[in-house]
Amino acid sequence: MSYAIVAIANERGAPENAYTKLQKAAACPQANYAEMFKFEVPSLMVGTLDSLITLSDDLIKTDSVIDSIVRKVEKTGVELSVYTGKTSELTVGGVPSQRYIQQFAWDYAKYPNRRPLKELVSLISGGVSAIDEELKQLSTSFADKMAALTDAKRKKSGNLMVTDLNDVLTQDVMRNITVHDTEYLKTLFVAVPKGSEEDFMANIESVGTDIVGYGGPDWSRNPHGLGEAVQFGSLVDRHGKRGSPVVPGSVKLVKEDDESTLFTVTILKSQYEAGYYEGEEFMPGTKVDFEEEFVKAAREKRFIVRQFEFDPGQASKSAMALEQLQVEVDGMRSGLTRWCKTHFGEAFVAWMHIKVIRVFVESVLRYGLPVDFTAVLYKANAGKAEDLVTALDKAFGSGEAQEEEEEEYHDFVLLKFEP
Repeated sequence: MSYAIVAIANERGAPENAYTKLQKAAACPQANYAEMFKFEVPSLMVGTLDSLITLSDDLIKTDSVIDSIVRKVEKTGVELSVYTGKTSELTVGGVPSQRYIQQFAWDYAKYPNRRPLKELVSLISGGVSAIDEELKQLSTSFADKMAALTDAKRKKSGNLMVTDLNDVLTQDVMRNITVHDTEYLKTLFVAVPKGSEEDFMANIESVGTDIVGYGGPDWSRNPHGLGEAVQFGSLVDRHGKRGSPVVPGSVKLVKEDDESTLFTVTILKSQYEAGYYEGEEFMPGTKVDFEEEFVKAAREKRFIVRQFEFDPGQASKSAMALEQLQVEVDGMRSGLTRWCKTHFGEAFVAWMHIKVIRVFVESVLRYGLPVDFTAVLYKANAGKAEDLVTALDKAFGSGEAQEEEEEEYHDFVLLKFEP
């Protein structure tokens, strides 16, 4: 739906004469391009010519910024209605936006017309900027909560590579599984894609072959000293021989679904590196953890190690948490929907008032003082928006629009927009 606000000089005549000219130009049986409405432009404070010129440029930017904010609020409201399946029309003061435009009246209580124009524009744009900031905060909070809910649902209904294992591994299943978690051994749960089971079974014991040092004292040069403490501690090249931390024969099948299979595998959890002397100072030994490196090496082969600690009550806790998340998301969605309904109207009203100020400023700059012009609103008929402008150019200008500094120029004030 295309609208145009047009203002022409009264030329010291009665406003009714200008109104009649505007009607005959584009909104009569002989020139049926649009429906025309009277458009109230209040008596605003003019100020100086320099201030009007500066304000004219600023108003174009302000109009564009507020327009984008109105669209954002509207888009958010529409997107929220998609979730609920209910189409809720955003209104302005309880009426559709088109009717508000066609019945526009200046809000003197909210925007006093005797305030300096610069202050008035700041008042309007400041209010809309606050709406924009609040929308960003609310949208971010809602998006985060939605992401948490989506992730929870994905884990609840996903395959063994992503789901919460406490939801699928019951006490009956866990009863048949031996889980080690000691100082040096740990049992890990590993999920693999369907079809990769043979590859897993064939290669899991060789995953991370450079992680663990299995070297020890070398008696090959002196077999007579076999077993004697000829080399120990830091004198032993522990990393002269390396291998995988996987305990041979420890792989067990746990569970499978249509997309993945879950195994357990026990690994060497850590290893002690002996201390040593530096001169007379003893450097204490350290314990090296292998789990993180093994997880990384397994992931490279698409074997996903699942972080899991069995908790018999976790399944019910997860279900309650998911239900609570859903309640919170529904509540936030309802709240944000109500917010959009309220603030869409506020932003739209501000947008229309900025347009009125633009028409006033442009008319004063074009037609001079004292202020004496008439403005109307055209609602272009379907497919007639260009014909409307052409008819106005013929009636009030040279017959065609002119290009001035890459901007369309007319011999009258013209402000086109689409709500």
